[in-house]
Amino acid sequence: MRIGTVLRPALVLLLLALVLRPAWFTPVFAPFAPQGGPVIYDRVSLLSLSLSHLGLVAAASAAATLIAVTLAILVTRPAGAAFRPLSRTITNMGQTFPPVAVLALAVPALGFGAGPTLVALFLYGLLPIFENAIAALSTLPPATMEAARGIGLNRWQRLVRVELPLALPVILTGIRLSVVIALGTATIGSTVAARTLGEVIIAGLLTNNTAYVLQGGLIVGLFAVLIYDALVQLEVRLARRIGAQSS
Repeated sequence: MRIGTVLRPALVLLLLALVLRPAWFTPVFAPFAPQGGPVIYDRVSLLSLSLSHLGLVAAASAAATLIAVTLAILVTRPAGAAFRPLSRTITNMGQTFPPVAVLALAVPALGFGAGPTLVALFLYGLLPIFENAIAALSTLPPATMEAARGIGLNRWQRLVRVELPLALPVILTGIRLSVVIALGTATIGSTVAARTLGEVIIAGLLTNNTAYVLQGGLIVGLFAVLIYDALVQLEVRLARRIGAQSS
């Protein structure tokens, strides 16, 4: 899903207004608030919650990318091919257990707060990145790889200078999927006292205040759409650059 050049800045401005000036939207959310109840969530700064939410997603996605790509590199080498089934089993663990279950298991070990949420997001984000990295590294053009050997590049040089740059657009697709999943999944972190935008949604559910639910959901949704679009744009530019260099 790519958004147009006119719609993109409009969505950015809407997101900034929702986070920085939520009181502007009181007339919009008022019909969904309880009679005489609060309309705009103001217990905690929405900017603070947004930054904390994005920070958790960024940290978990960075860790998932590092581990998943490293595993993919190892199992696409001749010496590590035998470990591919084991690696696939490990990366599938996050998708096997629901994030809520991971949170429940992690809380006794890590306590309440950001720790269990980071573990859940990390495990949940491994599979898309791992599978895309394997697909990209396993389908590199044979002619290009042979040319790299022909000019005397060793295995490390081929990996860094040829394989990873060629595989990067496909790897980024996996990262994009992982990040978008993490953005939505991070909201449940508030159930274990992590500071995320899920706090707004949960407060609305507990007080039967649909205005809060819509407010939190809209902010998370806008973050997801804009970050998804930004990563798509990055993928397209990288693909064009690689195509131009190989032509």
